[in-house]
Amino acid sequence: MWGRKLTEGVYSVGAIDWDRRLFDELIPLPNGTTYNAYLVKGSEKTALIDTVDPSKKKDLFHNLKQLGVERLDYVVSNHTEQDHSGSLPDVLSTYPEAKVVTNSKCKALLIDHLHLPEDCFLVINDGERLSLGDKTLTFMLAPWVHWPETMFTYLVEDKILFPCDFLGSHFATSDLFATREREIYLAAKRYYAEIMMPFRSHVQKYLQRLEELPLAFIAPSHGPVYHRPEFILSAYRDWASDQVKNEVLIPYISMHESTARMVEHLLEALVNRGLEASPFNLTYTDLGELAMAMVDAATIVLATPTVLGGPHPTALYAAYLVGVLRPKTRLAGLIGSYGWGGRTVEIVSEFWKTLKAEFLEPVLVKGLPREEDLKKLDELAEAIAQRHREWGILG
Repeated sequence: MWGRKLTEGVYSVGAIDWDRRLFDELIPLPNGTTYNAYLVKGSEKTALIDTVDPSKKKDLFHNLKQLGVERLDYVVSNHTEQDHSGSLPDVLSTYPEAKVVTNSKCKALLIDHLHLPEDCFLVINDGERLSLGDKTLTFMLAPWVHWPETMFTYLVEDKILFPCDFLGSHFATSDLFATREREIYLAAKRYYAEIMMPFRSHVQKYLQRLEELPLAFIAPSHGPVYHRPEFILSAYRDWASDQVKNEVLIPYISMHESTARMVEHLLEALVNRGLEASPFNLTYTDLGELAMAMVDAATIVLATPTVLGGPHPTALYAAYLVGVLRPKTRLAGLIGSYGWGGRTVEIVSEFWKTLKAEFLEPVLVKGLPREEDLKKLDELAEAIAQRHREWGILG
């Protein structure tokens, strides 16, 4: 990426990572990502807002050189993670006069993670302002979207919010602005599901705080800049709300067809009752797709065979994912098969203790499902349909 102008005196100077396909050795990146950094030139001072992943620091310095930046007065660090801060040591080496502007928690973490010296920091508090001359930065502490030290930076005169990871998307594009809204919507929803959903109550709080700010642009640390801020704000209000949709997710894995037969029967029983049901075969599923589907679904039913007395390891991973992402799901169920016995119900229940959901009666069968087992699946489908009707999401 090259230095590009958002508005007078404000430039995007970050980097595009077209080829990255895995983040944190965990999160699939089907569309790559960007590491966004922004340069703000005031009449008296110049500030760089965040840096880039160390693998792309050459791009950052190229962009700064192209814009003729010979001096930086400040480097604002909104968040410690290295995809934002990892190039800080090199930036400070190149621009030794620069001060790192951040909050006290972020300062401590930057010292731990990057071994920065104590004297390079300018520590700010919530609501504090920093003048660049004819431009003013103000800071909003925003812990737990998604680390405890996260903060937002707001450029007062130009009405630009720099919210770091909040409201972002893993989407590599040469477009400066979010013009491809359908694609960006899906990428942002996946990003929300994987990173922000566990902190839904905090997301709701900060969305309310942002209502107080006039916004011309939202410039996150990943993905394009939102030149229509309401596009992403309204999406987040929907995703973070308490409202669920008439959707049942069935993540499953099957070894000898017993569990697969149960899933097929349950799917048909749910669809026949007017529910939208989606199976996710965990052997092939991109777990990011599953996480994205969790954002709206009223019900999740995990289906697993028993392996050595417990859930299949792949199903256990999915159960863990549901537990740590903490979707707003209202119903949770478990079906599956076993050879001689096991503790599948107890193990999955332990992983799902964090869910604020009603737990349905499990349906576990020995060997291949019999007619009476299929009737239990019909009863399970009816119980789900009844609850969806009670909530007004199934006609």
